[in-house]
Amino acid sequence: MNHRSHHAPEPETRSDGKPAEPLDRGDVRVKHASGIGDTVSDFVDRVRSGDVGSLPVIVGLVIIWTVFTSLNPVFLSANNLVNLLFDCSTVGVIALGIVCVLLVGQIDLSVGSMSGFASALVGMLWVDHGWPVSLAIVVAVVVGAGVGGLYALLFNRLGMPSFVSTLAGLLAILGMQLYVLGAAGSINLPYGSRLVNLGQLAVIPAVVSHVLALLPGAVILIIGMRTRMRRHVANLSAASVGGLLARSLSLTAFLEIVVAYLDRGRGVPLMFGIFLGLTVVMDYALTRTRWGRSMNAVGGNREAARRAGIKVGAIYTSAFVLCASLAALGGVLSAARLASASQQAGTGDVNLNAIAAAVIGGTSLFGGRGSAYSAVLGIIVIQSIASGLTLLNLSSSLRFMITGAVLAIAVIVDSLARQSRLSHGRA
Repeated sequence: MNHRSHHAPEPETRSDGKPAEPLDRGDVRVKHASGIGDTVSDFVDRVRSGDVGSLPVIVGLVIIWTVFTSLNPVFLSANNLVNLLFDCSTVGVIALGIVCVLLVGQIDLSVGSMSGFASALVGMLWVDHGWPVSLAIVVAVVVGAGVGGLYALLFNRLGMPSFVSTLAGLLAILGMQLYVLGAAGSINLPYGSRLVNLGQLAVIPAVVSHVLALLPGAVILIIGMRTRMRRHVANLSAASVGGLLARSLSLTAFLEIVVAYLDRGRGVPLMFGIFLGLTVVMDYALTRTRWGRSMNAVGGNREAARRAGIKVGAIYTSAFVLCASLAALGGVLSAARLASASQQAGTGDVNLNAIAAAVIGGTSLFGGRGSAYSAVLGIIVIQSIASGLTLLNLSSSLRFMITGAVLAIAVIVDSLARQSRLSHGRA
């Protein structure tokens, strides 16, 4: 019987005495990135294979901002951007919940009604019944979680499509909103309260904003270096130190410039900071936890995920509960922004904008692919269109048409990227 030596094999040589090319181990070629050029090359390869990431929406956002700034320079003024970020926060939180249900290949059509009902519930408990505002907010979010749990029960136990159950929920929750508000139709929130101040005036102190702007770049560098060390020990290809430093420094410089520019106006809205904080937590959960991997697995192939031992029903439940809870929280922030809870809250285009923001930002309608940051990018695109058209004093009908066109383009790009990934996988 032949026994393999435990010593490392001698490197192979060619006939001319030079070392041979690195061996393929499995299907992975062992190599190490040597510089920033490799990082750029890897990015180009990913785009060609259909992994476009957030590139289309970033390009689209640059085009939108360029057009509106050329038509009205006030668009990029510091104060207008601060107001834009205030407006992004409310629907953005709702869109963050939509990302969760889209990841598992489902939908929630009642998020607008849920947000309006949550605002009415807070107004009734706080203003009419004298409850502490914090307790009223907790009750509203818990009610949202209960509604999400009901959707999950109908889906998991009865097999009711989420489109049908949430459409029924939209009508039922809207009725409850009207019932809570009663004949008055609206409840004004105390203008001097902390909640209203959060929605209209509160900003993050400049020093704190600049310190927070340093964190993303530092986190990227630390995580990147740890990943590089692990892959280097395993003799796998790894990102270059230069590439990691370039990414970290460029992101840090960009964020510091943005914060400095916003500080020329009122500053970074605290409500937008809360939205970004929720996004960071959600991104960590989706990318760094077993739950997040299970979410993507269920959205990619439900049966394969079940056979792999994933509790599919529990994953669906978590997605629906998170979506409805974040919709309720978004409704509370909307009430803070408007200083009132009314029959119009959550109606109109809130529902469509939340869903459109998630899709425009890059979350796939086919399930299994998306990012928490999709909600941030998507809602900034939608609010940029609304703000630009308002400054130009144009009809709101144009906003609906332009937003619809952007949404259609986003879905087309998603479909083409999906086809490219499938064909690349078969190649």
